[in-house]
Amino acid sequence: MILDGRLVAQKVLDEVRAGVGRLRERTGVTPALAVVLVGDFAPSKIYVANKKKAADAVGIATRDFLHPAGLTQPELVRLLEGLNAEDDVHGILLQLPLTAGCDEDAAIRAIAPEKDVDGLHPANLGQLLAGAPTVVPCTPAGCLAILDHYGCELKGAEAVVIGRSRLVGKPLAQLLLARHATVTMCHTRTRDLAAHARRADVLCVAAGHPRTVTGDMVKEGAWVVDVGTNRLETGKLVGDVEFEAAARRARAITPVPGGVGPMTVAMLLKNTLAAAERQLAAR
Repeated sequence: MILDGRLVAQKVLDEVRAGVGRLRERTGVTPALAVVLVGDFAPSKIYVANKKKAADAVGIATRDFLHPAGLTQPELVRLLEGLNAEDDVHGILLQLPLTAGCDEDAAIRAIAPEKDVDGLHPANLGQLLAGAPTVVPCTPAGCLAILDHYGCELKGAEAVVIGRSRLVGKPLAQLLLARHATVTMCHTRTRDLAAHARRADVLCVAAGHPRTVTGDMVKEGAWVVDVGTNRLETGKLVGDVEFEAAARRARAITPVPGGVGPMTVAMLLKNTLAAAERQLAAR
C-alpha cells in the first residue's frame, strides 16, 4: 500500500481553510505568517515559494522578509524580535539552513515561543518532551498524521527511528512514545543498523542519505515512513529508503516525492492557524 501524503495533506489543508474562514468570521482577523529567508540557497527559495502558495490557497496571509545577500546575526535577531512585537503577525517561519555566520540556535531562541510555528524553540521542544506539546514540529507531526489516516496501530508497536535531528528524529521519537510505541533511535554510529531496522513494525527514516535502508532491511509487513529528500546526479528525487525493494516487503510505504513532503507544508499552516487562535484568545 502506498501512503499518499498528497491526499492526507489536502485533507489537512481543507480543514485549515475552513478554520481560517471561521476565525475571520468570528474575529475579523486573518492569520498571518512572516517568512524570513536569509541567503541565496536555491532549495530554500523553492521551499518558501511552495509554502507561500499553500498559505494563499487556505487564506493565510504571508509577509516576506527575504534577504538574499544575508544578514549579520545581530540584524537577524533584531528582525525576529521586531516580528515578535507585531500583533498582526501570528507565526514566524525562519527558513533553515541559515547562511554562514548566523547562529541557528540563537536565531530560533529569538523567536517568541507562541509564534514559533516550526515547533523548534527550546520551550516548545520541552513541552513535547514533557508530554504536553503546544507546537509540534511540522515534519514529525505530518508523519503521524499519515500513519493515523491509514490506520496504523502504534500502541505496542516496535518503532525504529533512523536519524536523531531536532527537526525530525528526536521529536518523532517523542510522538511515537506518547502513542505507546516502543521506540529505538538509530543514527550514524549505530552498530548493525540493519538488525535494528529488521525488528521494526514501524520504520521511520530521516537519515539524509539515499539508500540508507535497503529492501532487505525491512521487516515483512512493516509500515515504512521515508522522510528523506535527495537529488541524485541524474536529477531524480529519491528518499532514504530503496523504494522498490522495500515496497515488496512492506505493508505500507510513503513515496518520494508525494509522501511526507506535502505534509510538512500542511502541518506548518495548521500550526499557524492554531498560533493565531491561541494569541487572540490570550488578548
